[in-house]
Amino acid sequence: MSTIATSGRARVPDPTADVPPPQHAVLTAPLTNTFGYTRSLGPVLSQFALALRDGRIVGSKGSDGKVAVPPVEFDPTTGAHTTELVDVATVGTVTTWTWNPEPAGPQPLDVPFAWALIRLDGADTALLHAVRVDSPDELHTGLRVHARWRAARTGRIDDISHFAPGQSPTPAAPNDTADDSGTKVGADGNVVITTPITTTITHSATEEESWYLEGLKAGKLYGSRIGTGVDAGRVYFPPRKVSPSDGAPALERVELPDTGTVTTFCIVNVPFQGQRITPPYVAAYVLLDGTDIPFLHLILDCPADEVRMGMRVQAVWAPAAERELSLGSISHFRPTGEPDADFASYREFL
Repeated sequence: MSTIATSGRARVPDPTADVPPPQHAVLTAPLTNTFGYTRSLGPVLSQFALALRDGRIVGSKGSDGKVAVPPVEFDPTTGAHTTELVDVATVGTVTTWTWNPEPAGPQPLDVPFAWALIRLDGADTALLHAVRVDSPDELHTGLRVHARWRAARTGRIDDISHFAPGQSPTPAAPNDTADDSGTKVGADGNVVITTPITTTITHSATEEESWYLEGLKAGKLYGSRIGTGVDAGRVYFPPRKVSPSDGAPALERVELPDTGTVTTFCIVNVPFQGQRITPPYVAAYVLLDGTDIPFLHLILDCPADEVRMGMRVQAVWAPAAERELSLGSISHFRPTGEPDADFASYREFL
């Protein structure tokens, strides 16, 4: 291990370490997580959303006479609920800006543009939005800009496509949206809006995960045996690189049988969105023969009320052409018909 010199201090060990290259090819894959974030906009921002859908911009007027855009729910001076909303112009002045030379996917424009704070005529605060120009040389504080509206509007801030230089307003065309997606109005009169949230990354498996996943696709089950320490001799499935107890490294790869014992289980009776199996069915922890930790999977091919602790089960594999790099290569587990395992053989793994 090398050392690092620090000013006025003794040399300290370099915390970095050489990492040997993996002996097995490491799998990578794109991973995209998406969900819709749904919320009510409340009585004030609902009116802002509905105005955008109509091609207008509204702000809230406080007790001091100042107008905030977007509107605020509470008076900044008194803290009272906002009660007065007023229309403001769709033309305004750039107060500050920053150039965005490389737009990202979710951003409002697919060409270079500026993010700018724009104080609309009739407002006392600035609105953040995109300004489209060909070059940052065309931008300056004090630039007059006007809103450019989308033809299809749903009550979101991107109903304004962008702002463009010029102080002549561009009226919004009649809304050609066929439905009210994005602006569902609830029974209380408030807008409920759903915003999709998406994250895309490249996921890299560990070396152990890679050969475990490749094994599943090939119809084989691989675990790892810990070499020393608290877990010496224990076999983990799915495999681990190190012991979770004391960090001792795994010593070897172990090929396992596809038979095991049900330790604990639950009967799923409640339907839910995306469910692929009709309830009732059983999700159970299965302790594969030769391993020291159970994992969760489905128990099918028997009535749910016949599943029990100690039941001997075997994996039912998907057809070879349908297997993939996941535990889904095992369709489910089924009873083997063998006598139940003795409780003492799995009591430590509940």
